[in-house]
Amino acid sequence: MSTSDNQNETQSRLYFLNEQLQKMVHELPRKYQQRIPNELLCELTECLLDKTLYSIVKELTDIQHVTEKQMFQKRLEMINKHSVVIQKLLKSDMVQPGKTEMRLKLQAEHRKNLREFDKRIVTELDEKRREQQNTLHMAGVPGFDVTDDAGRIQVQIRLCDFIIRLSLIDKKPDEV
Repeated sequence: MSTSDNQNETQSRLYFLNEQLQKMVHELPRKYQQRIPNELLCELTECLLDKTLYSIVKELTDIQHVTEKQMFQKRLEMINKHSVVIQKLLKSDMVQPGKTEMRLKLQAEHRKNLREFDKRIVTELDEKRREQQNTLHMAGVPGFDVTDDAGRIQVQIRLCDFIIRLSLIDKKPDEV
């Protein structure tokens, strides 16, 4: 393939990717469309010429799914243990008034433990998000830096979604 053919193919791919990104942005609610300027899309298009970005985002997504499954599993285990403790109490020979009081105390303690566990999960997920933001920032992906700003995080989520969707269709324009 000649250099000219290579340049033409690269240019065609740039146009294709940018066109797809434009369509995706137009599907978003207006409040997000306004936060994703054309300049950002052009920079992202340039980044997508190197298909390793697809691999990075896929890997981050896979890690997040595994982390979420593990946390969900731990939460279910905790709930199950609480349930077993309550069932043992109910089957015990303890007198009914004492049993009811004990059950209420245990349930209150279990709710407190679960709330604390949920807070730890949220903290862990926030840390995972910051790691992902940093990874994408270090990879030079436009629109990504470490932030706790909810609006910017929502834009980053949309950009990741765009990258994932494009990874499924990024072929030569004539193959689509």
